[in-house]
Amino acid sequence: MAIKKTESGWIVDVQPGGRGNKRYRKGFNTKREALEWETWLKGQLLQDPAWSPKQDKDARRLSELIILWWDHHGRELRAGEDTRSRLDNLAQAIGDPIAVTFTADTFATYRRERLDAGIKPNTVNREHAYLRSLFNELIRLGQWKRANPLSGVRQFKIVEAELTFLTLDQVRALLTKLECSRNPDVATVARIALATGARWGEAEGLRSSQLRHHGIEFSATKSGKNRTVPVEQSLLATLNRRATGRVRLFGDCYDAFRYAISESGLELPDGQLTHVLRHTFASHFMINGGNILALQRILGHSDLKMTMRYAHLAPEHLAEAVTLNPLARL
Repeated sequence: MAIKKTESGWIVDVQPGGRGNKRYRKGFNTKREALEWETWLKGQLLQDPAWSPKQDKDARRLSELIILWWDHHGRELRAGEDTRSRLDNLAQAIGDPIAVTFTADTFATYRRERLDAGIKPNTVNREHAYLRSLFNELIRLGQWKRANPLSGVRQFKIVEAELTFLTLDQVRALLTKLECSRNPDVATVARIALATGARWGEAEGLRSSQLRHHGIEFSATKSGKNRTVPVEQSLLATLNRRATGRVRLFGDCYDAFRYAISESGLELPDGQLTHVLRHTFASHFMINGGNILALQRILGHSDLKMTMRYAHLAPEHLAEAVTLNPLARL
């Protein structure tokens, strides 16, 4: 039998070339690891019949590489703890294989199981990115001497969802609902997001030290860079009055916002609940003739491609198509 169960785990015992040819034996904790190694071994011999496995004593498991990544790099990242948690969960879900047996095929099998279980391709792509970055960083640090096993794996192409934004009438109706909320902070937090394009967490977590004489400085942002956005003096005056004697200006009001959205009858795509305020700011900014580079700075996008999603809303977007096409030149 090629794979046999023992008291201590599973043993792969194969002679790919048939009786009388070289035998390969290796032990594993799980049957899945044994099957993956057997498939990998046969693939190597198929490419080169003279191939012989190197004596490799590296028995580190994927979870051990994650600890190395954390000790040498991850603990210094702003989102390091969250990333480590995701990596730990990934390692367990995959079966915490011995790292040298972790291959592109291993991950391809895992993500197919995830998709079959109803997990969205976007989520699987993020898991792929976390693992690929893990190996890349360990290679850079000299802690992993082999190639990145995921370097040749392509992510799924995702059809970009349409960004929903609110019309002026919808904004008015929503603000009316928010003003009637029992939560004293939710309306002001929403106004900040609509006035600056801030993410909900940035607006809700605002501190008095972030107020400037002409606007708001957003710090500890997703991109890691501070940005200052000017706001109208009336809104700034409201914030300054609220800041008196306070460190943090607002309490938690996400649930109150969600309730107001429900009460107002607005139907929003999944994942765009509070983010619709940011999309609304950016969309109206471009509709009213704003500059795409200025919008990038206001939103704090590190990559202009993220901001370009709003470019088509500009009145002059691709306007040259009307005058520069061959039919117009006849």
